[in-house]
Amino acid sequence: MALSALARQFAAEISNHDWSDAPYRTDRAGHARSMDSGPTRQLEPNETDAVRMNAMWVTAQVLGYQDPSLDLFEFAEACGVNIYTLRGEKSGYITSGVRRNEQGHYAIPGTPDSY
Repeated sequence: MALSALARQFAAEISNHDWSDAPYRTDRAGHARSMDSGPTRQLEPNETDAVRMNAMWVTAQVLGYQDPSLDLFEFAEACGVNIYTLRGEKSGYITSGVRRNEQGHYAIPGTPDSY
């Protein structure tokens, strides 16, 4: 299933952004360290991946609520998030980061797990 135009745009922006110094500075959308005027403290690669994944999950929560047909794995991968386990299977960790109710629907953004 193809991502919606909106999901593709969110994924492109998340993937394009350099998250490696995200906790230490505020950046414009699409920040690239190669354009920085000076050095900034930088996260380790696994920490950078965690920030990117969190950005993906927060965005996916809203997208999934608005469009229940969102393919979370396709979206995560388009964001630059590794969706596979070491054995090459899709990781259940990806789905654990979004809130769904008992019926499997995405929870309303900004609310507890059920609605």
